Amino acid sequence: MLGDIIIAEPNAHIAFAGKKVIEQTLKKTIPDGSQAAEYSFHKGLFDPIVPRNPLKGVLNELFQLHGFLPLNQG
Repeated sequence: MLGDIIIAEPNAHIAFAGKKVIEQTLKKTIPDGSQAAEYSFHKGLFDPIVPRNPLKGVLNELFQLHGFLPLNQG
């Protein structure tokens, strides 16, 4: 992933393949929860984890911080 700010939703499943496919391909057991957004956040992949309801406000703040217009202005 490449970007300035990466936001995930709580409990989002972040993976390119399912757990069984990865285990069969690598012939190793992967830890439970290793494909959850919270696990990836603690490894440094995401900036914030934001629930959907406050997401518009968080994006508005980020756009203002980076010099873009607020979402509520036309």
